[in-house]
Amino acid sequence: MSAALDIDGVTAGYGESMVLRDVRLSVAPGEVVAVLGKNGMGKTTLLKTVMGFLPARAGRVRIAGADVTGTPPHRRAARAVAYGPQDRAIFQELTVGENLRLALPRGVRDMQAGIERLAAFFPFLASRQRQRAGTLSGGEQKMLIMARALLTRPRLLLIDEITEGLQPSVITRLGEVVRAERAASGIAVLLVEQNVGFALSVADRYAVLARGEIADEGPADADAAARVAAHLSV
Repeated sequence: MSAALDIDGVTAGYGESMVLRDVRLSVAPGEVVAVLGKNGMGKTTLLKTVMGFLPARAGRVRIAGADVTGTPPHRRAARAVAYGPQDRAIFQELTVGENLRLALPRGVRDMQAGIERLAAFFPFLASRQRQRAGTLSGGEQKMLIMARALLTRPRLLLIDEITEGLQPSVITRLGEVVRAERAASGIAVLLVEQNVGFALSVADRYAVLARGEIADEGPADADAAARVAAHLSV
């Protein structure tokens, strides 16, 4: 079976500055892989390159065995890939319901069923669909981003520091939804995080990015936190 995601020797960056250098990482179907590292090490750049917002200067990106290296983001999304960005990338002036509907492909009519499924974790989705998204709390906006990404039942989910600035109860809920979606549908997840505890609690494997290269990787077992801490210490 092909990997859900195969990052094969990818080099990428901005202008003349190369941020990623020969990165090799794969995510199997149904697997959660956490990418950890200090700020400025290339974690967000990696997700943007996988999603097609940045071009790969070298190497290949494959999704479910298909080479998507030169394709634009919407072509990658059409391969059942969803992206939850780090910032609160919602349409502030639209309602909660309108933000969710924008995630659905043309012709999909079961939005309400999807909302009911996700409302088990994010109850406000069911009762506040007419509320303007910009008036939600910061935690609710992050939950809306996650719900929008999951609404289409993707086979590959890319998440960028979804826990940043959130209170512990919301972080716990986000972990629950990642575990539940994987158990229900076998979704593969590439999770970029600063919150090492959260990341290792939901991941099967981790990789540490340091200066744009994979400095360490291994299973998210009982000893993983100590191994990761060695790379994150000043």
